[in-house]
Amino acid sequence: MNILVSACLLGMDCRYDGTHAYCPALEQLMAEHVLIPVCPERRGGLPTPRVPAERQGERVVTRDGDDVTSAYIAGAQEALRLAKQYDCRYAIFKERSPACGSGAIYDGSFSSRLIPGDGVAAQLLRKNGVIVLGESQISALVSR
Repeated sequence: MNILVSACLLGMDCRYDGTHAYCPALEQLMAEHVLIPVCPERRGGLPTPRVPAERQGERVVTRDGDDVTSAYIAGAQEALRLAKQYDCRYAIFKERSPACGSGAIYDGSFSSRLIPGDGVAAQLLRKNGVIVLGESQISALVSR
């Protein structure tokens, strides 16, 4: 099975701060499935590193006040294109991210408070039938 995965979880230095969030639990999935890396923020044209951003309703705004919604939408569309191209029924995305967050994201106040919600890419993938899981839910796909 092909699974779309946040590139930062696979060790790519593409997070807003120029680092990765390597997730060793993915190694077991690599033995059983094909993992397709994607960073919706980079695919949307944003640089690494970049100013942190959070969702504020339907918009995505940087800590400096710049509206980067169009880049997040473009990246989400690119993630969906990859999911369709590789017939990915599942995605494992970085939790709490304004692009990839699944189930809980930061509230838009840059105060580290979480609210229920999805990142822009996770939301679009779900809307199109892809099951989106956060990295803490990887065990749900082991031996599937």
